[in-house]
Amino acid sequence: MASTATELLFCLLCLLPRLHRSFSASGQVAFESVPDLEKSMYKVIDGYPCVRLLNLSGEIGCANPGLDKVVAPIVKFKNDIELVQSISLLVASYDLESFLSRVSSDSNFARNVAGVLVESGAQNQTDLKGLSPDKKFPQAEFSPYQNNKFEWNPTGSGIMWGLYDFPVFLLSESSTQSLQEIAVKNENKEDTYAAKVTEFDLVMQTTKAGTHDSESCLREGTCLPLGGYSVWSALPTENISSPSSKKPIILTVTSMDSASFFRDKSLGAEFPLSGMISLLAAVDALSRVEGLDKLSKQLVFVIFTGEAWGYLGSRRFLLELDQHTDAVNGINNTLIETVIEVGSVGKGYDQGVKTFYAHTAGVSSATNKTLRAIQKARDSLGTESIKYSTASESNPGIPPSSFMSFLRQNSHTPGVVLEDFDTSFTNKFYHSHLDDLSNINSSAIVAAASLVARTLYFLANDNKDLSDSSLNSVKVNTSLVDELLGCLLNCEPGLSCELVNHYISPSSTCPSHYVGVIQGDPSEPFIGYVGDVPRFVWNFMADKTSGPLKNVGPCSENCSQTGGVCIKQEIDGKGVCVISTTRYVPAYSTRLKYESESWTVLPPNSSDPMGAADPVWTESNWNTISLRVYSVQGASYDHLILVAGVAVTALSYLLIVIIKSFIAKALKQD
Repeated sequence: MASTATELLFCLLCLLPRLHRSFSASGQVAFESVPDLEKSMYKVIDGYPCVRLLNLSGEIGCANPGLDKVVAPIVKFKNDIELVQSISLLVASYDLESFLSRVSSDSNFARNVAGVLVESGAQNQTDLKGLSPDKKFPQAEFSPYQNNKFEWNPTGSGIMWGLYDFPVFLLSESSTQSLQEIAVKNENKEDTYAAKVTEFDLVMQTTKAGTHDSESCLREGTCLPLGGYSVWSALPTENISSPSSKKPIILTVTSMDSASFFRDKSLGAEFPLSGMISLLAAVDALSRVEGLDKLSKQLVFVIFTGEAWGYLGSRRFLLELDQHTDAVNGINNTLIETVIEVGSVGKGYDQGVKTFYAHTAGVSSATNKTLRAIQKARDSLGTESIKYSTASESNPGIPPSSFMSFLRQNSHTPGVVLEDFDTSFTNKFYHSHLDDLSNINSSAIVAAASLVARTLYFLANDNKDLSDSSLNSVKVNTSLVDELLGCLLNCEPGLSCELVNHYISPSSTCPSHYVGVIQGDPSEPFIGYVGDVPRFVWNFMADKTSGPLKNVGPCSENCSQTGGVCIKQEIDGKGVCVISTTRYVPAYSTRLKYESESWTVLPPNSSDPMGAADPVWTESNWNTISLRVYSVQGASYDHLILVAGVAVTALSYLLIVIIKSFIAKALKQD
């Protein structure tokens, strides 16, 4: 009996090293502190989350349906994969659409999806012919014409408008490599007792049960409206600020916000940033032209935000004009002669030729003037490398654009939308996280800026023939365009670039052009609630459109009282006082009212034709969203530990009994 017990104990002692090795892949344990131990156990993963958004009819986006953390082993997704337990899937970008399509059609498969990790990297973009999570006709419900089945966006899948009851993260490139290695190890692991798992922290939950639409969550204070601040400015600034000014207004617009399936990876390089950068470069070129005060037309520029979510910026701007609020003081909407919108212009480049198309909503004398001015501007550039034509008459109307808001308010508003496409988007990554710097061409943006600047100069001079010397003074700074691209569409240098830091102190380095939420009283913007990009645009426009240098001086209490604005104030706390009309205009749903520090949803108004279609987008309250990876032991391992523990206990007891008996006999013999 003693021999049997000794053999069993020896076997257990041999098993213990194997159990120990399963805790540590290296077989070594050398930790000097608790943080060292935690760092060894957990690997924090960098990524960009898909978040939960709400509207008047429900929810979209991604969230953990429960209130607990999500923990599941990592497996590489394959089209024929079958799930028999809760799994975190590693999905390539080119498989994302087919994966989410399967989730929507296969409830048994969807039930076992604990979370999704989407790979990033150049290879994912190379393997894609196109990836657009938006619809084939984005925001068709706001269209001023009936044909809302037209496919402006052929690669559109509409996945960003779906509801997914599991967290989804877009991995950084470094995290992609780490997770790929982990997924391979999980598939080929020899140790059946351990597996690498992901842990998703609580993601995008409204903080009170039953608040699953915008009206209820705003009432309970568990969400905030999507929105921000648009920026407008005039050139020259003195003319429009004069009460006696009756000059017709040439209104030039573009937008600064984008969208994607992943909240903080919304670069929007082709749309809308190529258009915004083009307009900023055009404003810079025009600001250096002499004799602007002698122009027969007034130039006004507006850069909208919130356009990706129901044209929040343009609709609110038009409402502010109708109500003659302080935010738009100086703009007489009855004097607006025409609207020019600078849309996607970063891909108008083919074998050295930059080609642009003018989309119109009808025939009018003002529209014809604009088309003639564009043609004269193109001719004045004296190069065959820039081409321009009007868009096809087979199109049902203008493409998705801010100009739709103007047409829905007044269908006779003359205007032109300048794009780099004719009948459908050339951008295969519209509203995708892949619409980045590699998706555009800087020379196309420079060409568009040159075309826009000279078009505006012709229009402001009432299409008069101008001397070569006058036209040659309207010259786009190509270095500025390159600098803006690096600042607004890359993390290096990103918003830490010299140009941005010349005006503001940004809160982050990597830019993202998601609109965000509007906080506090929108009529009195607190600078801490205004995003980095709108603040930069405001300072840049105020600087470029400011009056003569004699008006420039340090900011003081009477700067605003004398019609000035204070730029560069974030840099040294003092700033510079300049004479400029540049203002922020709040951008949020026209169906919302801010009163007594809370938001109220208003009923549809017959005078607001787009209000009935307004979803009233809001974003759920949330804390920091985190993701980490670590090893866990399987149930079989736990069972083995339990059996081993019971066996050791039983054998220890048996051994004690044997030893006591042996000692008792030995004492009797003595």
